Amino acid sequence: MKPPRIASIVIVALAALYFLLPLWATFHFSLTMVRGTWSFEAYRVVFADQRFTDTFLFSTVAALATILLGAGLVVPTAYWVRLKLPRLRPLVEFITLLPLVIPPIVLVFGYLRLYNSSSWLPFTATVSGTNLLLVFGYTVLALPYMYRAVDTGLQAIDIRTLTEAAESLGARRGAILWNVILPNVRPAILSGAFLTFAIVIGEFVLASLLNRPAFGPYLQNVGANRAYEPAALAVISFLVTWACMVLLQVVGGRGPGRPRSRLFSLSLRKRATP
Repeated sequence: MKPPRIASIVIVALAALYFLLPLWATFHFSLTMVRGTWSFEAYRVVFADQRFTDTFLFSTVAALATILLGAGLVVPTAYWVRLKLPRLRPLVEFITLLPLVIPPIVLVFGYLRLYNSSSWLPFTATVSGTNLLLVFGYTVLALPYMYRAVDTGLQAIDIRTLTEAAESLGARRGAILWNVILPNVRPAILSGAFLTFAIVIGEFVLASLLNRPAFGPYLQNVGANRAYEPAALAVISFLVTWACMVLLQVVGGRGPGRPRSRLFSLSLRKRATP
C-alpha cells in the first residue's frame, strides 16, 4: 500500500471519528436515564409527550406547504430565465443566495414590522395569517437550496429543444411546463424538497419569534429544562436529517424523468395526425 493511500485512509478515519464520537456519546448518554442500566426510557418519554407529536406534526405540515410553495415559485422562474432571459441568470442567482447572508432574525423582524396587526396587511392578527407568514419565511430560507437543485436539473436537459418540439405540436406553455419540463426535473425538485424539509424541521428563529408551536422551539425548550430527553431528541433529529440526506442521494442519483406523460403523448399524437 502506497504511503499517500495510507495517509488518505488515516485522514478519513480521523474525520469519521470526529463526527461519530460525539454522536455516540450523545446516544450513550440518552440511554442512561435509568441509573445502572441502559434503556430507551428517554425515548419513551419523548414519544409519550403530546407536545412532541403536535410540534413535529406542525413542522411537517409547514415543511410540505413550504415545498409546494417553493417548487411552484422556483420551477417556472428557473425555466423562464433559462429559456427567455439567460442574461438575468446572474441577478436571479444573486437574489436567491441572499437568504444565506441575511440572518433569519433580520428577516423575521422585518416581517413583524411590515405585517403586524396594525399594518395594511395584518398577517399576525390571526393564527392562520401567522402560519402563512411562517411558511413564507421558510420558503425564503429554503430558496437557495431549492433554486440550485432545480436549476441544476434544468441544466441537465435541453429545455429549448423540448419546448420547441412541444410548441410545434400545438402545446401551450403551461402544458409544456407541467407535462414536459416538470417530469424531467422531478428528481431535482425532490432533492430540493428533502433539503427544505430538513431545514424547516430544525428551524428555531422564525417559529420562536412568531410564537408558533414548531419543532425547533420545542427542541430548545426541552434542552433548557431536562437532561436526558434533549439527547434523545438530538439523536432523533439527526436520524430525520440523515434520512432526508439518504433519500436525496437516492432520488438525485436517478436519471431525468420521462419527458412526457402518457396522456400528453397521446394528445400530441392526435394533434399531429392529419
